Amino acid sequence: MSFKSFLVVASLAVSVLIGLVIVRGSAAQGAGVTGAATGPKAVKIGLSLDTLKEARWAKDRDAFVERAKELGAEVTVLSANSDDTRQVADVESLITSKVNVIVIVPHDGKAMAKGVEVAGRAGIPVIAYDRIITDSALDLYMTFDNEHVGELQGKYILEKLPTTKPIRLVRIYGSRTDNNAVLFKNGQDKALKDAIASGVVQVVHEDWADDWKPDNAKRIMNAALTKHGHNIDAVLASNDTTALGAIQALKEEGLAGKVVVTGQDAELVAVQSIVSGQQSMSIYKPVKALARRAAEVAVALATGKPVIAKAELNNGKREVPTILLDVVTVTKENVDSTVVKDGFHTREEIYGKP
Repeated sequence: MSFKSFLVVASLAVSVLIGLVIVRGSAAQGAGVTGAATGPKAVKIGLSLDTLKEARWAKDRDAFVERAKELGAEVTVLSANSDDTRQVADVESLITSKVNVIVIVPHDGKAMAKGVEVAGRAGIPVIAYDRIITDSALDLYMTFDNEHVGELQGKYILEKLPTTKPIRLVRIYGSRTDNNAVLFKNGQDKALKDAIASGVVQVVHEDWADDWKPDNAKRIMNAALTKHGHNIDAVLASNDTTALGAIQALKEEGLAGKVVVTGQDAELVAVQSIVSGQQSMSIYKPVKALARRAAEVAVALATGKPVIAKAELNNGKREVPTILLDVVTVTKENVDSTVVKDGFHTREEIYGKP
């Protein structure tokens, strides 16, 4: 089967919304994935993960594999333990095993361009999952609206704190190697731009937490506390692991629960911290919906069925067709109606057994 990409602009008549119809392969038929994969052999999908050390990625993996199996596909899952060299080797291993499509959560979006190149030479389409792969001929990107994530975090701080005096803010960004960290920062900047310019918000300390590690976030928070003492109103932490590190530093100073702390991913530890009052909010990204949709799209690309992407994102080399899902702010007040309602966490996990 030939795996050349054909992109055409489609006008969606009802909404007058322009989308890209992506067709991979020469046997394009049908309008999407609605049933089990067809053909004499099951579709083989390679899923290359950056890490499984964060609880969030295990949820993505499980939902992806479950949906792929429902569609009759087989999935090989490899985790690189945040090692770029190993992840490229994982992709090469998946190619050798003759998978039909590869889905990648890159540790370093730039380093993984090599993986996309190798897959392209083998005629295998690549989907970047939740994190963009830059400077590459990527076939498709599936993620949440990451700039909107940052906007929601920034807006929360402005809405939560009084503006009668300057809000003294510590900003903890994510990993420099993760393009999503840049997108989160862009959204935060957009939300805070006017407040910073007018003096309503004073950024007293900011830094990047390598590999999103809580230890690195704690180091940043400790540096802020050493320099500014207890005179800090809020911590704009870009995700829940960086929020965890910040909260650990605040605890040591007796400030946990007294300083607004943002987060993202609605990890169980973070949601428990929200209901206990130590973390103020998180962003719930319905990963089950994203993972299941990614499995459907992977099977569609592998079997030559069209996939509609309504957005594009420039990865430095091309405008990559992009599928975006929206996100939800989680606070103490809406835990039950968000993460519990969706089955992301149970009440027993969050609150303990009654």
